Amino acid sequence: MSGHSHWAGIKHRKAAQDAKKGVAYQRLTKNIIAAAKAGGGDPNANFSLKVAIDRAKEGNVPADNIERAVKRGAGNLEGITYEDVTYEGYGPNGIAVMVETSTDNRNRTAPEIRSLFTRTGGAIGELGCVAWNFERKGVISITGNGIDEDELLSAAIDAGADDMNESDDGFEIITEPSVLSAVASSLKEAGYIVSNAEVMMEPKTTIQVKTKEEAEKMLNMVDRFEENDDVQNVYSNFEIPDEILADLG
Repeated sequence: MSGHSHWAGIKHRKAAQDAKKGVAYQRLTKNIIAAAKAGGGDPNANFSLKVAIDRAKEGNVPADNIERAVKRGAGNLEGITYEDVTYEGYGPNGIAVMVETSTDNRNRTAPEIRSLFTRTGGAIGELGCVAWNFERKGVISITGNGIDEDELLSAAIDAGADDMNESDDGFEIITEPSVLSAVASSLKEAGYIVSNAEVMMEPKTTIQVKTKEEAEKMLNMVDRFEENDDVQNVYSNFEIPDEILADLG
């Protein structure tokens, strides 16, 4: 089993910040868009989409917003054509950053992303400059108390998963993207709480930040990108040690 996921800790800390910033709806609808884009717009056939919709409902996202997000992800919004564009670059100290966007106007999005890289202490790079260090994986979050680690691992492997990581509030099941929905559905049927299921870009190697200031710069960069309407996902290979993460509060 892989080690504790520091990035999971960062995500949970950021979740509380997002609510304060008033962008919680945007995060939840982006998850719906990404899930519909990856597996289609039918939640009965796309478990990741079902989970994303359930989370949005729990977050009080209006039904119209949810429906629009599903249609956008599935490509069913009339009169609007979105294209997926990924931008690659570097954060402070050469940390790899990948920014996935879905845009109806590349001429608007490209300069905005370039400017954000510069304003947050990084630099945009050429296509492929950091993509080699990432691989696409399905990630299923299992939460709850009293989970037997060995039983969960056995159930996950039997369902087709590749690996399992410990996270702050449970476990993360790692799969190939093609079996993400099937594995998540199987684990739910086995009685586990599936709090999230999505396809992510996992770094092959990571860079550990050495100071609180460096961690704050990287988290600020991620925040600024995710606040952009066209940005769907931001991936990076930085890792924050527990002592610095605790100091960040």
